[in-house]
Amino acid sequence: MEAKTGLSTRILTYLRTNGAHVFVEALVNFILPFAIYSYAEAPLGDVRALLASSAPPIAWSLVEFARHRRVDALSVLVVAGIVLSLLAMIGGGGAKFLQLRENLVTGIIGLAFLGSALIGKPLIYQLARASMRRKSEGEAQEFEALQVHAGFRRTMTVMTLVWGLGLLANVAVSVALVFALTIRTYLIVGPIVGYATMGALTLWTFLYGQRARRRGEERRAAMAAGTSKAPSER
Repeated sequence: MEAKTGLSTRILTYLRTNGAHVFVEALVNFILPFAIYSYAEAPLGDVRALLASSAPPIAWSLVEFARHRRVDALSVLVVAGIVLSLLAMIGGGGAKFLQLRENLVTGIIGLAFLGSALIGKPLIYQLARASMRRKSEGEAQEFEALQVHAGFRRTMTVMTLVWGLGLLANVAVSVALVFALTIRTYLIVGPIVGYATMGALTLWTFLYGQRARRRGEERRAAMAAGTSKAPSER
């Protein structure tokens, strides 16, 4: 119950403080691409219309990166997404092939999550630390200090694996939709699937993190209680 209440409070707080940003995100990643493609399809054809519709999301990513101007794991991931998106626009092929190349961005990022977990450098930890450093260096240092706990490292690894698998699942669904839907319909359904995937992963991360935090606190409390009883038992 407390987790649900905390989640609802965080969602409402986020919407109050970031409502305008969420609207702009929806505008440049959903509304504008669909409108541009619908307008440009007849005079330019499918491929050129798709290229034109991808301009707002890429431009928005560049603007966001320029605003922060900080090199960390989060920035590197953003830049990688921008570069891969630009590369997806280069080369020949038909409209379907262009749509598939754009899904490579998500696929490669998903593989990066899985690879980082396999080598013991979970990307979730790196991204969380980068996000905290943007807000408070003190919080970031407290977060880094948790690495001494095996349970914390396991939690970061599990989160990273789930995000990697979730992103790859999103790619699989998106690829199937590319062949099953018209381009115009995909421009509507594709972003919805993407946002739903990110929302589900974010929700799971919050709930799993809350549970892991409670278990860690209970474990440390039990260890402290055992230590305090040790002298009297002797």
